[in-house]
Amino acid sequence: MEYTEFGKTGLKVSRLCLGTWGIGGYGWDANPDDVRKDAIREALRQGINFFDTAPAYNAGAAERLLGDVLAETGERKNVIISTKCGNDLIDGQYVQIAKRDYLLKQIDRSLKNLRTDYIDVYFLHWPAKDGDAAEQEALETMEEIRRSGKVRFLGLSNHSREQCEKAMTYAKIDALQMQFSALVEDNVSILDWGVRDQGLGTMGYGPLAGGILTGRYREARTYGKMDNRSRFYDYYQEPLFSRAMKVVKVLDEISANHGGAALSDIILCWTARKRFLSTVIFGTQKASRVIENCRSLDLALSEEEMRAIDRAAEAWAGEKKMA
Repeated sequence: MEYTEFGKTGLKVSRLCLGTWGIGGYGWDANPDDVRKDAIREALRQGINFFDTAPAYNAGAAERLLGDVLAETGERKNVIISTKCGNDLIDGQYVQIAKRDYLLKQIDRSLKNLRTDYIDVYFLHWPAKDGDAAEQEALETMEEIRRSGKVRFLGLSNHSREQCEKAMTYAKIDALQMQFSALVEDNVSILDWGVRDQGLGTMGYGPLAGGILTGRYREARTYGKMDNRSRFYDYYQEPLFSRAMKVVKVLDEISANHGGAALSDIILCWTARKRFLSTVIFGTQKASRVIENCRSLDLALSEEEMRAIDRAAEAWAGEKKMA
């Protein structure tokens, strides 16, 4: 495992971070809790010291599973946890609630779920949907929570640069978490700004694009309404699916140059080498895939192979705009 400084926080984080949206089990494949816990245990064995979660990941289920494993292994003191606020899963629906009273209760639930008395990095999951006043209330509450000692550092997730700049007038922001993959490059400029101009720790989520860049999905199909492959990722359906397969084809060609290396290794290697990311969040429910994904840091892609993926991503972005 490789480690790097997380902005100006003084935290030293693994270049790969285990995300637990899938481990929460809602909107993804169904696996027993023991299987999901094994994925967390394997991440620890592989040297991952950064874990990302949220109360919205199946109404706290992901936080509880992570908390259970860290308590069982005694590893809490050796790891860095990021969780979020302002978003929740209620009666099977994602709901944004950024009111002060709710956030004060939400942080206490997260601490209980995670079986800890502090959170390392605490993100506002999404910009407050009710506008500037609601955003200000949320961020000032988060600053209040930080002063209480319940969290160490604050971050913003899924915010625009304009929203970040305004947020920084309400609270001290230390970190930024944005979606980034070869199929989602809209956030490169804000991540680059965060690292270069603000000294923020940056996290990129969704590098495998919901699994489509692993090559495990070769034909378009229909998923349930709340399955994240139909709810969150638009490229699982035509006409974008066929266009996404062009990127997968480039990864197939690079795989052939590396003795059939897993496509997940290739795309994670490409992502981890981006200068604007402190750490790359990957998600899985299975220990075997944790092992596979951690191998990505041992893969040596040539500059031409890196550029080939860059070109494929640029071509995809152009085609998506025309869709």
